[in-house]
Amino acid sequence: MLFCLTANHRNTDFDVLDRISHVTGSDAADRIAAHDFVRGVIVLSTCNRFEAYVELDEPVLVGPSGGSALAREAVVDALRDAGAESGDADALDASATCVVGDDVVRHLFAVSSGLESMVVGEEEISGQVQRSLVAARAAGTTSTLLEQAFQRATRTTREVRAKADVAAGGRSLARLALDLAESRVTDWATVRVLLVGTGSYAATTITALRARGAVDVRVFSATGRAEKFALKYGVRPERVLRDAIADADIVLTCTAKYVVTVADIPDTAPRLIVDLGLPRNVDRAVGELAGVELMDLELLGRHAALPELGAGAHELVGSAASTFTAERVAASSVVAVRTHIQQVLDAELARTSDPQVAAALRHFAGVLAHTPSVRARELAADGRIDEFESALGTVFGIEVAPAVRAVDDDLAAG
Repeated sequence: MLFCLTANHRNTDFDVLDRISHVTGSDAADRIAAHDFVRGVIVLSTCNRFEAYVELDEPVLVGPSGGSALAREAVVDALRDAGAESGDADALDASATCVVGDDVVRHLFAVSSGLESMVVGEEEISGQVQRSLVAARAAGTTSTLLEQAFQRATRTTREVRAKADVAAGGRSLARLALDLAESRVTDWATVRVLLVGTGSYAATTITALRARGAVDVRVFSATGRAEKFALKYGVRPERVLRDAIADADIVLTCTAKYVVTVADIPDTAPRLIVDLGLPRNVDRAVGELAGVELMDLELLGRHAALPELGAGAHELVGSAASTFTAERVAASSVVAVRTHIQQVLDAELARTSDPQVAAALRHFAGVLAHTPSVRARELAADGRIDEFESALGTVFGIEVAPAVRAVDDDLAAG
């Protein structure tokens, strides 16, 4: 059975998410995976959410919520053991939501497509989802079912973006921040902008700034990447943060390597500072300084696009999730049919040495297997896979392996 514990901007305080984000996701994943009842785990930690996707072993499914209760406890305990403050772990435990069974797949697809983001349709999240899969592979904590779900999430995200107009014109936090800054800017061509950080948000922000007419854009990196980044994107590199802030009207931060403090603010000149980082990139005290207006994720969340904007995309996600589940439920039956056809094919191939006849037989076997495979998935989607399996037994004497089917039954029951 699949399980997901999700703490995000909708159910958990930003301060808690901020501190939890300091915990290394790989450490938490290792500790969760150490439990005997866990088959695999992938931890997704982004600027406004912490999620643990877990595949549970069937023996833990005692009672309607036995697996969920054990998994939730395992995730929260893992956070504590990995370095989260006890109070934050308790707060997350009290606020986070559990998703189980087939609903986990739908939730994952929606998250990857940006439908659960502060800004509906944001594009950065899909890359973060896939990086969490890569990290789980490197740590050896993923599982076959989680691999399949996360890989399918990528395909679903592409389909959603190709077929649905999700919150057009405001797909990222950086763009939303600039939209909110519009009321403070009379002419972007005269505004001096400083980016702190050289990640994906910085690249997205440069594109959005230029679309608005900004020409004076600089970049600072605490890791020494500013010059290379500046050369690539045609902006000016800065070496000293305090000096760079002194020469900026708007400062946008999104980096894991630096926190802007009061000491970094050189004067009381009016300037807007936008903190897109979690953990926070800007000390709260900076917002209390004269001349400084501080905009952070909590403020941006109040102005984010409404979820209703992604209504059509939610339908696509739901369809993709249903198809994924149907394929899982039908997998045992499809394998049984194809195995039966392959056995008959092998017997017939042994009777001929003619390569053209052999090729024709293989083609015929492929065509023969196609229709029942499709029907198996269709009937599984309708909750009628038992009828298909009964027909296999009646007509061909084929029995679906019960050990394989048990996993699918549990997943479908959720």
